[in-house]
Amino acid sequence: MSGAGDSSAPGAFRSGFVAVLGRPNVGKSTLVNRLVGRKVSIISDHPQTTRRRISGVVTTATHQIVLLDLPGFQRPFDSLTRRMQSTVDETLAEVDAALVVLNAAEELGGGDRFIVAAVAAKSVPAVVALNKVDLLRARELPARMAEAARLCGELPLLAVSALAGTGLAAVMEGLSAAMPEGPHYFPDGETSDQPLEVLVGELIREQALSVTREEVPHAIAVEVESMTERPGGALVTIEANLIVESESQKVIVVGKRGDVVKRIGSAARREIEAVIGAHVYLALRVKVRKRWRRDERYVSRLL
Repeated sequence: MSGAGDSSAPGAFRSGFVAVLGRPNVGKSTLVNRLVGRKVSIISDHPQTTRRRISGVVTTATHQIVLLDLPGFQRPFDSLTRRMQSTVDETLAEVDAALVVLNAAEELGGGDRFIVAAVAAKSVPAVVALNKVDLLRARELPARMAEAARLCGELPLLAVSALAGTGLAAVMEGLSAAMPEGPHYFPDGETSDQPLEVLVGELIREQALSVTREEVPHAIAVEVESMTERPGGALVTIEANLIVESESQKVIVVGKRGDVVKRIGSAARREIEAVIGAHVYLALRVKVRKRWRRDERYVSRLL
């Protein structure tokens, strides 16, 4: 994955892969989407929203940066979280640089120190983004920046708001400077490597996370069974399953007279139509697969 070549050549095209790291819910996916300029990662307030490595590609005349949006650092406790943390560890071992994201709206703690130490141990160039500064009062920012600076040591620290879109140019400048000389890994205009079926499943899951209660989101998965395009491309029919772990969760996701799953489907359909540029007929079913997060083979299929 790592780029190759002499980055000192004047005018040389620079390219490489950047691990985007942080605790759950620090805003990694929102930041990646902002830097790429379109939605490549789903967003929610729930931990474990990002379950797989997702590439967001930023290409200019002088560089191409492949941002690898990763699951949040966490202590593994089942097959799903073991696979998620393994993805983080393996990616960090391969990349050209790292973008560490901290949450300015929360106290920095042991998890943040662990991530910064893990990056330092790999000796890769890194930029630290103190995100969500829009949630601070102006007088609070200097103290929080000082706290983050003590944590990050010599690493460059930038105050950003992915939501408001501030500080992003400095992030891109820092990352592009860290890129080695390299090729175009992706064609111009391509912004992600996700297959459309995977992106559709993620957009459905995003809406399920938004609609369902607190006890359900971690247990929700999505399987896209089929995508059929009508001749002429005016209508795409999608059949997908929402997977939960218990009958009680199914009752919640279906809702009274199917109202919850209808809300999920309506919201997901609008998101999918915006991505594919065609009308969508979305057929959703809710199925129970008990303890699927502990089933290594099933998790491998999903991720």
